[in-house]
Amino acid sequence: MTALTILIFACTYLVGSISSAILVCRLFKLGDPRAQGSGNPGATNVLRLGGKLPAIFVLTFDVLKGTVPVWASYYLGLEPINLAFVAVMACLGHMYPLFFGFSGGKAVATAFGAILPLGLDLAAILIVTWVIVARLTHYSSLAAIVAVSLAPFFTWLLKPEYSFPVAILSLLIVLRHKDNIIRLLRGRESKISQKNNLK
Repeated sequence: MTALTILIFACTYLVGSISSAILVCRLFKLGDPRAQGSGNPGATNVLRLGGKLPAIFVLTFDVLKGTVPVWASYYLGLEPINLAFVAVMACLGHMYPLFFGFSGGKAVATAFGAILPLGLDLAAILIVTWVIVARLTHYSSLAAIVAVSLAPFFTWLLKPEYSFPVAILSLLIVLRHKDNIIRLLRGRESKISQKNNLK
C-alpha cells in the first residue's frame, strides 16, 4: 500500500466525518438530530424534523461524500480493491465522525454514493429495491436494510470484483441498524408517512 493510498484513506475518512445532518439542522435551527426523532443524523430523520428542503440538502451531501472520494481515487490511479476500501472509509467516517464525538449515522446514503461510480445499472437496481420496499411497508429503515443486504448479490451479478468490499459495507450498515431491527420486530419503528414527516 502506497503513501498516496494511505493519505486518500485518511482524507476520505475526514470528509465522511462531516455530518451534514448536524450542520444543516444548525443552519435551519432544528436542534441536534441525534437528540430528536429517531436520533439518527441522517436525511430521513431531518425530513421528520424540518421537512423536505433540509432533508434534500443532507441527502445530497451524504451521497456526494461517498461518490467524490471514489471518483477522485479512480482518477488518481488507485487499484479496484483500494477504490472499494475508499468507499468503506467514507462510510466509517459517516458512522463514527471524528468531528462529532464519533456519534454518526447509518451511512446508507454515503454507501449508495460510494457505489454509484461502480455503475448506474447497479445504482438503479438499489434505488428500485429501496423504493419497492418503502412503498410496500412505509418503513425507510426496512427498505435500507433490504437494499443493502441485497447489494453484494447485485454487485456479484454486475461487478463481481467488488463483491467483497460491498459485502463489508453491507455488514457495517446492517449492524448500524440493529436498533431499527429490534423496533421493527417489536412493531415500534416509525413509518415514513407517520405524523409530522412532511412539514
